[in-house]
Amino acid sequence: MASSDKKTPKLPVPGRRNILITSALPYVNNVPHLGNIIGCVLSADVFARYCRLRGYNTIYMCGTDEYGTATETKAMEEKCSPKEICDKYHAIHREVYKWFDISFDEFGRTSTPQQTEVCQAIFQKLMDNNWLSENIMQQLYCDTCQRFLADRLVEGTCPTLNCNYESARGDQCENCGKLLNPTELRDPKCKTCHNTPHVRDTNHLFLELPLLREKLEEYINVTSVAGSWSQNAIHTTNAWLKEGLKPRCITRDLKWGVPVPHDKYKDKVFYVWFDAPIGYISITACYTPEWEKWWKNPENVELFQFMGKDNVPFHTVMFPSTLLGTGERWTMMKTISVTEYLNYEAGKFSKSKGIGVFGNDAKDTNIPTEVWRYYLLTNRPEASDTLFTWADLQSKLNSELLNNLGNFVNRVLSFIAKPEGAGYDSIIPDAPHAQSHPLTKDLGEKVGKLIEQYLDAMEKVKLKQGLKIAMSISSEGNFYLQESQFWRLYKEDPSLCATVLRTSVGLVYLLACLLEPFMPSFSIEVLRQLNLSPEHNLSFSDEKGETEKASRPWEFLPSGHRIGKPEPLFKELKDEDVESLREKFAGSQAERLVRAEADANKVAEQLKNTKITGNSKKQHNKPSGSTKTKSAETEISVSRLDIRVGLIKKVQKHPDADSLYVEEIDVGEESPRTVVSGLVKYIPLEEMQNRKVCVLCNLKPATMRGIKSQAMVLAASNDDHTKVELVDPPPSAKVGERVTFLGYSGEPDSVLNAKSKVWEKLQVDLQSNSELVACYKDVPFTTSAGVCKVSSITNGAIR
Repeated sequence: MASSDKKTPKLPVPGRRNILITSALPYVNNVPHLGNIIGCVLSADVFARYCRLRGYNTIYMCGTDEYGTATETKAMEEKCSPKEICDKYHAIHREVYKWFDISFDEFGRTSTPQQTEVCQAIFQKLMDNNWLSENIMQQLYCDTCQRFLADRLVEGTCPTLNCNYESARGDQCENCGKLLNPTELRDPKCKTCHNTPHVRDTNHLFLELPLLREKLEEYINVTSVAGSWSQNAIHTTNAWLKEGLKPRCITRDLKWGVPVPHDKYKDKVFYVWFDAPIGYISITACYTPEWEKWWKNPENVELFQFMGKDNVPFHTVMFPSTLLGTGERWTMMKTISVTEYLNYEAGKFSKSKGIGVFGNDAKDTNIPTEVWRYYLLTNRPEASDTLFTWADLQSKLNSELLNNLGNFVNRVLSFIAKPEGAGYDSIIPDAPHAQSHPLTKDLGEKVGKLIEQYLDAMEKVKLKQGLKIAMSISSEGNFYLQESQFWRLYKEDPSLCATVLRTSVGLVYLLACLLEPFMPSFSIEVLRQLNLSPEHNLSFSDEKGETEKASRPWEFLPSGHRIGKPEPLFKELKDEDVESLREKFAGSQAERLVRAEADANKVAEQLKNTKITGNSKKQHNKPSGSTKTKSAETEISVSRLDIRVGLIKKVQKHPDADSLYVEEIDVGEESPRTVVSGLVKYIPLEEMQNRKVCVLCNLKPATMRGIKSQAMVLAASNDDHTKVELVDPPPSAKVGERVTFLGYSGEPDSVLNAKSKVWEKLQVDLQSNSELVACYKDVPFTTSAGVCKVSSITNGAIR
């Protein structure tokens, strides 16, 4: 994150667009889940990166919200102090956002001296201007705990009609979103001791929202139009105004918070709704002592705020009322971008219940950051709730990132990198007459129009639409390559081929720029492969003429420039990986922990009772006097693999999975076996029909997208899994014949080692039933008719 690299703070610059961006401060009592990430910090990060790309003077402020009841509650659960809880979870949040490439200019926290100073100063202004009142309120008191119970220390049944959610918090119902007072709950319980509290009087301070209504409505009416507020923000705000504003309590009976600077209320702290939004200001004060140049400069600074829908009234009603009440010239929010809920598979993400994929889980999936960012942003719940599913993530990765974007970039750069006679020896060719080529000119016009749409969407903070438009430029690039048939032009019309390739490599650069806000690590890698520096080349500003150049993509990169080494940008996510991830993240975090511990114990027990054997020469000698019997041991041996010659009698595409074939394979039994194979991408359907293959028959059957697979076809892949070929038995091999491993039919150990390279690696791979052996053209399997082969792969693995 940018906040970890302390640089000279940026200040507003007269005459430039000065953009101040905030995202709702994530609460510090838990790990953020994917719904939190897309709803706040990731969406704001995309817009901040876009603004920097355009050359706007931009800062992005965020941090952890650390005061309040939830922190005290969590500290009680973990038997430590609130400060220790905040330190622990602030570090966790920082690491999660760092992994997601969130580019804060400052990622701070609200438990700072700056927060106390700014918060108390705003309070004093409100007090001096007579916008605060004192009142007695009834609050739940627990006799067992001998304390007033703040909102989050109470749970009960939501009183809202047709809701009746039984685990509603004292401040808000998580089910229907209704803001509540603890005394409104039916059947309330103390969250600490689970006893029923009773109502008791207590004195508090209130912000007089009804008296501020006229100022507030004037601000809302003007700004919601000028700032193009999202419809869900306008709807929620109008609902609050229509219901009628009421005085809102700003103090709480707690110890952990900003102290109220008033003798009568010195044993109380500010309520978190009043305190937390002021955190944006205090975190900026931690960023620069000249923070007022950002926050008290409405003529020169535009404030954009990002949040989930449950935070709207705090930012469109309460926080603006607080600032208006001071009488000072604050930088008020211009644009608010609000997301609905991202749901998980069959239900809701929930921090309290531990349901869904959490920020630290994403890293453990081995799915790259740019894929997570892309999926969350294409699924951003801008107008209605959206659903996260593993199958949808797989589909978007494989079809949109791998087959569309990754395919386009790799085709272009790989062709340029080919040696002279087959390509351009990594040198970008010249294209002096690009505009006279109709197909190229037409592409330029299409891209120019798409750029206009992209800029319009992003300026209006329609991030999902902006991403979709950028990806459509990649689709146009693929169409352009196919229509031009550049591989033929290379020999038949070299000048026109050069035009197509220089135009295409310009599109590659353009895509790296447009997609940087969404997938920064992707863009950096593309620039590396283009042999360009990200620091000096990631820009798309009007001042530099870069937006105007978009309709002439052949002008982006100079002819004669040497590109770097092309490499695949994305890897396929397979069906079995999706099933594994869905199973791994099923249920709550607590349930997963129980499963993980049980699995670990099971594996440990299996390993304790397992030995690995090879041929008779490799057998381990059992120590004399051993009390273990053979039946108590589990042996894993190459000789136990039941590999047979099979004949594919029938093959068709899986009805519910584009990447899978369903084959009927004769392996010498009474009836053919049904086998599901992920080979669609690599081997054409016609090459599968009536083909002899090697089939591993004694695997446990597995259901893949509703069809049970009863065996596995052996295939070889190269190291990066971009090429896959079937392992072919000799043409004269008999169907049903057992395929044996070289080394078990009398060959010396040297033959075995030459084929599998390292015996120890072979043993480990056999344990996991995954990659069996290192792969060469003559693979280490044989039949009576000869050795099995692959056509061209010389280094990789057999699966």
